[in-house]
Amino acid sequence: MKNKLELGSAPLGKLMVKLAIPSIVAFLINILYNVVDRIYIGHIPGDSSLPLTGVGICLPIITLISAFSSFAGSGGAPLAAIELGKSEKDSAALDRAKQILSNAFIMLCFFSVVLTTIFYVGKETFLMWFGASSETLPFANDYLSIYLIGTFFVQLSIGLNPFITAQGKAKTAMVSMMIGAILNIILDPIFIFKLNLGVKGAAIATVISQFVSAIWVLTFLTKKSTLLKIEWRKIKFNFGICKKIASLGISPFIMQSTESAIFIIFNSSLQRYGGDIYVAVMTIMQSLMQLCLCPLQGFTSGIQPIISYNYGAKNLERVKKVIKRMTIIGFAFSTVAFLLISNFPIYFVRMFATDFELIDLAAKTCPIYFGAMWIFGIQMCAQTTFVGLGKAKTSLIIALLRKVILLIPLALTLPLFFGVNGIIWAEPIASFSSAITSAILLFICYKKL
Repeated sequence: MKNKLELGSAPLGKLMVKLAIPSIVAFLINILYNVVDRIYIGHIPGDSSLPLTGVGICLPIITLISAFSSFAGSGGAPLAAIELGKSEKDSAALDRAKQILSNAFIMLCFFSVVLTTIFYVGKETFLMWFGASSETLPFANDYLSIYLIGTFFVQLSIGLNPFITAQGKAKTAMVSMMIGAILNIILDPIFIFKLNLGVKGAAIATVISQFVSAIWVLTFLTKKSTLLKIEWRKIKFNFGICKKIASLGISPFIMQSTESAIFIIFNSSLQRYGGDIYVAVMTIMQSLMQLCLCPLQGFTSGIQPIISYNYGAKNLERVKKVIKRMTIIGFAFSTVAFLLISNFPIYFVRMFATDFELIDLAAKTCPIYFGAMWIFGIQMCAQTTFVGLGKAKTSLIIALLRKVILLIPLALTLPLFFGVNGIIWAEPIASFSSAITSAILLFICYKKL
């Protein structure tokens, strides 16, 4: 009840800080699961570009697994938060929120079984489609074979964590991710270097860490003292609820799953036009992009429950204030990140590589690839706003615009005229165009509230 009252009436500045900081830390920690693997792998003695490329080729599958987690989690949590907002006047709203959580859990279990089966059976075929060469396939296969064992843990830890944030428990959500990530950081060097397991060691460390994180999340969401919790005896599949979760979750799902499609197109095209070293460069670029954007994702994710709760409680002036502050901060952050990477690329690239040729090529590529990052914060804030308001169609349009309508066609056509540089330029062109469109839609929505 205390958390519910804070979402609706606490001083906005302090509330945003209270929810945003733990969420930012949680997202940073979450991204460290895979990025830390790439950092350590990039420093394996010898030709580290081959194992780094191999792990990079696994990114489409890893991203798609996370996308299904967001499908249920990011689709269900805002709906649950809206019901919590209604519960001040409607006693049945809390039960509806619990039903949403229970059906999201059922969806996550189903996704785990299907994804593990499909990818494990066809993993070598998929990896070859995604740009693996005869030299990098063994590294990719070793990493993915072990990583897939932890699919169930990934689904639960990522997919259920938004339901902790949705009830104002941002610190608890942060700790759930922190436990696994810190454990991964500790275990990585032990398995990779001390036990000399290479990419296999990185995958083992990740699976163990995700298991621990999933246990933490489940423990919290089944405690008697938790407001929004899983009640095992009352779990019952409801097609109508799952449909509502899917209608809202399809937007963040497309945002992430199309990222997987982009990885595939980029890797295969880069392999064709530039070879393994350009696939390694793209792995570094995408890792840096994730590191730069995840604080912004964490910030907007932490703020989203305030939007959803107050929208459900019909407190529209408070919703407008949140949107305005969130957008200003998001734009400022993305601009600063753009300036840092564009002016000092080599310092960021060295985090992932020791090979001088790879470092030099990646440093030259950074200013182009991140060329539109300064405005991308507006799109992320718009996406969060529409999801938080339950506006699935608008959120879906934004999700489709950047990646499906713009980026994928550009990545396929520009290389025909400009070679490997065309692939790199596709990213800033698509990001700038979609961000401008998102800003216009957000402005219209803000005026209508």
